Amino acid sequence: MVTELLGVVPVLPSQSIQRDTQWYFEHTGFETVRMDDLYAVLRREQVYLHLQWHEDTEEDPLLGGSVVRIFVNDIQTIFEEFIKRGTVQPKDLKMNTAWGTSEFGFYDLNNNAVFMVMTT
Repeated sequence: MVTELLGVVPVLPSQSIQRDTQWYFEHTGFETVRMDDLYAVLRREQVYLHLQWHEDTEEDPLLGGSVVRIFVNDIQTIFEEFIKRGTVQPKDLKMNTAWGTSEFGFYDLNNNAVFMVMTT
C-alpha cells in the first residue's frame, strides 16, 4: 500500500505571535484560528500556516529565512489583492519563469519568505 500525502503545514519562527498574526491578517488575509503567546494557527481557505515564538538567543534561535511556496490557480487576482494590501509592488510578479511558474513573493516580519505560485 502506498501512503497518500495529505498536506503540509509550515511552522514559521516568530518574534511576536500577537504582532505577526495581525500582520498576516492585514497583509495576506490569513485569519487566526488559534493563538496563545507561543503559538498560532493561521488559515486562508484550505492552506494553513503555523507560527511559533522563539526567544532569538543562542539556545533558542529565531533563525528566519524559512521559505514557503503556496500554490494557487489564479496568480493575477491574488497578486492584485496583495498590491492593494501593500504587501508587494507591481514589479514583484514574475510571469512564465524558466521553471514553469508565474509567481511573486514577500518577506514577513521575521524574514520568512512566502511565495504565491501558479504552474504554467
